[in-house]
Amino acid sequence: MAIFITGDTHADFERFKKDIFYEQAELTKNDYVIICGDFGGLWDGSPRECYWLDWLEAKLFTTLFVSGNHENYDLLSEFPVQKWHGGRVQFIRPSIVHLMRGQIYEIEGKRFFTMGGASSHDIQDGILEPDDPKFRQKCRVLNARNAMYQVNHHSWWKEELPSEDEYQTARDNLERCGWAVDYVITHCCPTSIQEELGAGFYQADALTDFLEEIAQKCQFKYWFFGHYHDNGVIQEKFVLLYEQILRLKE
Repeated sequence: MAIFITGDTHADFERFKKDIFYEQAELTKNDYVIICGDFGGLWDGSPRECYWLDWLEAKLFTTLFVSGNHENYDLLSEFPVQKWHGGRVQFIRPSIVHLMRGQIYEIEGKRFFTMGGASSHDIQDGILEPDDPKFRQKCRVLNARNAMYQVNHHSWWKEELPSEDEYQTARDNLERCGWAVDYVITHCCPTSIQEELGAGFYQADALTDFLEEIAQKCQFKYWFFGHYHDNGVIQEKFVLLYEQILRLKE
C-alpha cells in the first residue's frame, strides 16, 4: 500500500493527470492520496464540478481530504457520516472520502490524526449577506476598490473553523490513544509554525492555538499541512505542501 500527500487543490485536479503524477500507474484503490484541505471539489454542484469528481473517482487510487477554509460546508453537510478505519468520514464518491475533524484513523498499522479548517485570509473587507437590501450596492463599492471580501453561504462559511464539539472530539480521541499518533494531517498549522512562515502576516486564532496545544502535547512523527500555498519543512517535523505530491516513506 502507498500513501501520497499533497496540498490545496481548489477543485483543480490537473496535478493528478498521468503525465504529472506518473506513480499512479502502479496504484490501486487500496492506495491513498491525501489532500491537506481546500479540496474545493464540492462548491456549486455544477455539471463541470460533477465531471471532475467523476474524473477523480475513475483514478486507480482513493482520494482522501481534510476540509479547508475554501469548502462549501452547506453541500458537505448533506453527505451522511460513516465509520471508516476507526474514524468518522463522509463518502463524496466511493473512493473520494472526507476525513472529518478530530478523528484518528488506523491505516496499515499507522495512526493518522486529522483536523481540517482554517481562517480565510481574503476577508479583510468583510462578509456580505446575500439577503442584505444593499447587497448589490455594497458589492459595487467593494469591487471598485478591489476589496477583499466574501459572501456568506456563497464563498464563505463560518464552519471554516471547528466547533467546540469538534475540538472536544479531538481531545477525547487523542486522550484515548495516549496523545500519540504517527501522522497529523491539517489545513493550517500551529501558531508557532505559522509565525515562522508569515513573519507576522498571519494572525493566530482559536484553531492555530488549538493546534499549538496539540503540537506541544502530542507525540507524532510528521505533521502535514497546506493553506499557505508553498512547499517546505519547518522544524524538521512540520511539512508544508502545496502543489507538490509527496510519498509517505515510513
